[in-house]
Amino acid sequence: MPQRLLVVDDEESIITLLSYNLEQSGFQVDTAMDGKEAMEKVKGTAYDLVVLDLMLPEKDGLEVCRQIRQERLSIPILMLTAKDDEFDKVLGLELGADDYMTKPFSPRELVARVKAILRRVEYVPAVQQEEINTDKKIVIGHLTIFPDNYEVYVKEKQLELTPKEFELLLYLSNNKGRVMTRDQLLNAVWNYEFVGDTRIVDVHISHLREKIEPNTKKPVYIKTVRGLGYKFEEPPSA
Repeated sequence: MPQRLLVVDDEESIITLLSYNLEQSGFQVDTAMDGKEAMEKVKGTAYDLVVLDLMLPEKDGLEVCRQIRQERLSIPILMLTAKDDEFDKVLGLELGADDYMTKPFSPRELVARVKAILRRVEYVPAVQQEEINTDKKIVIGHLTIFPDNYEVYVKEKQLELTPKEFELLLYLSNNKGRVMTRDQLLNAVWNYEFVGDTRIVDVHISHLREKIEPNTKKPVYIKTVRGLGYKFEEPPSA
């Protein structure tokens, strides 16, 4: 069964162009032309990924992204923006977008980016999670990670991570004790050259620290190695 995507943009020409190219690549594509319609469709359909324009009528892309995450939906989000503005990109990532592209872009590049996100995330719809074997787990300090069903717990509390946050955490935990540069994390987790824009790594590291660290000012899991990158460590025993 083909993976199902939602493309959200208020320009009909872009909707048509992206839908055609994504469908030619084997995806099933639904569309929406404003933020309100996008949220209605997201709530009613299990999508594998959302391509979301920043500038939308009714509700803009940032608000749609925020609401999707508030609904605790873990759908990967690829955000589109016509502004080459770092603030917009970073704010989108902070609200839970997994990736972004700046217009203009080639449809071929967008299709490749969508495939890369889906390949790395291996997104598992929530309706299937209860069917997955949870025997496999990684335990580090009070942190427990279930790789097969995208679940993370701190003590007994389940965390709400975006797919990309989970992939980053899993990669760091699998490389515990090793210093990983931002470029290494960028290429390993995002699976393509991101034109050297390592800020996306820093934003996701910040999100992870807010969710897993007892004190973000004194992290015990994800340590910054000045001038190099980050290192995931076993916290000291309480």
